[in-house]
Amino acid sequence: MKELFGKLADGTEIHRWSLENGGTRLKVLSYGGIVQSLEIPDGEGRYANVCLGFDTIEDYVTASPYFGALVGRYGNRIGKGRFTLDGTAYQLSVNDGENSLHGGSEGFDKAVWEVEPFTQGPDIGLVLQHTSADGEMGFPGTLRTKVTYTLTEHGDWRVDYEATTDKVTVVNLTSHVYWNLAGESSGSVNGHELEIAAARYTPVDSGLIPTGELADVAGTPFDFRAAKAVGADLRVAHQQLLYAKGFDHNWVLDKGVTAEPQHVATLKDPSSGRTLRIATTEPGLQFYSGNFLDGTLVGTGGAVHRQGDALCLETQHHPDSPNRPDFPSTVLRPGRTYRTTTIHSFDA
Repeated sequence: MKELFGKLADGTEIHRWSLENGGTRLKVLSYGGIVQSLEIPDGEGRYANVCLGFDTIEDYVTASPYFGALVGRYGNRIGKGRFTLDGTAYQLSVNDGENSLHGGSEGFDKAVWEVEPFTQGPDIGLVLQHTSADGEMGFPGTLRTKVTYTLTEHGDWRVDYEATTDKVTVVNLTSHVYWNLAGESSGSVNGHELEIAAARYTPVDSGLIPTGELADVAGTPFDFRAAKAVGADLRVAHQQLLYAKGFDHNWVLDKGVTAEPQHVATLKDPSSGRTLRIATTEPGLQFYSGNFLDGTLVGTGGAVHRQGDALCLETQHHPDSPNRPDFPSTVLRPGRTYRTTTIHSFDA
């Protein structure tokens, strides 16, 4: 179902698409490719919206910390908003202190995407497309992006990313859903149990830019190789937690870059039994524990969101990769197609 959600200040209409398949209900906006809500049942069939969002387009435009958005051209941070590619230096939009975050001040989360529904056998979904002009936010090349949201017959939410360019550039696309498997207005996720298939992570400096080290998680709060509560080590006096006011780091997935999605993380809410499993082709996973939610934002459930009321699990390449040649490359050249896939599976 397609309906008018609101209008931007310039009169541009923003539509909302509602889909249901395999027991999963999904609502998506043409603004930012935003997942406004994703509803799944618990073990007794009771539905809840398990991601944070807003009721109005105005809130998304003026107040959103990337709730549910598609982010790009470069998800996560690039140090000082600078990188050099084939001998040419580029200066990007800086919007996070001295750094560039999620594509700059006018990233893909603020773009109006072209949206078309589709049905393919038992699966349904949406194809979202957006063209970013050469030089936009400082990035080289005209980037043509297609993102496909699929709801499978089993209720999985699959995201397929594609992009092409006419000049050499860098690309790192991801989805910024804030998860709370107990329900959108249910309070803290610190009791959720998280498991990440990663023996290393990328430590950061005080600006949350990777130092370049690939550090072992063993013996640190960053060890989620066995499932544990999100809040179990959240208040440990570890310098990395102090920098980010919690977790806001990239885990180096054991599997690396893969041609097909492989399982990398499991999140479970013991109270409802709802479980999220993530599979991806990407080499990294940014786990953000909702540290900067400050009680000033009112969600779709009518409650304010405070620190730790949701968390993000963003599949991606590593932050600041354009400045770290030892990290997996995010360079895209003309004639090549950027492709990544992430699958979210739900159970209770």
